[in-house]
Amino acid sequence: MKVTVELCSIEDKFIINNMYPLYLHDLSEVWERKTNRYGVFEEDDTRTLAEQNRVFDIWWEHPGVLFPYIIRVDDLPAGFALVATPPYTPCPRFIDYYLNEFFLLRNYRGEGVGEKAVRQLIGKMPGHWELQTNPTARNERAIKFWRKTLKACTNGEYTEETGNHLEEGEKLVFRFIHEDAE
Repeated sequence: MKVTVELCSIEDKFIINNMYPLYLHDLSEVWERKTNRYGVFEEDDTRTLAEQNRVFDIWWEHPGVLFPYIIRVDDLPAGFALVATPPYTPCPRFIDYYLNEFFLLRNYRGEGVGEKAVRQLIGKMPGHWELQTNPTARNERAIKFWRKTLKACTNGEYTEETGNHLEEGEKLVFRFIHEDAE
């Protein structure tokens, strides 16, 4: 199984756009969110996925600052990772890279794809990293994934604490430093 992580071009952004509703559907279980009256996972009156995608375009409007990555397995799209740098990080003075979103399609989970993707991702960008996730029992699978993956990818050199996100409430915050670029 060949896992690759590649920066997504503007021409290929439709691939991430295609997977994004699946990601939001998965998150609806964790965050206990419902669709709006149009069947879109948004809190406002976004009517179509095309409208939702226009908001999402910011990831391709700031090259060198925002990094949308496609995760592929044997050359097929398997997920995505969205990495932000300051000023789009929670703590711009202390964090170089913020893993804003990380998603794998369900049939690739539990196969080692996630760890391989994370290793490649952080290998591309040395510095101080942060990621946040829901700290509740509804998110136990993701919490276990991040603990196991970060232990393996950082030799256990990461921190974990509960923090408060201004818009989303309590979060489990992971931080680590990756010093070696590939």
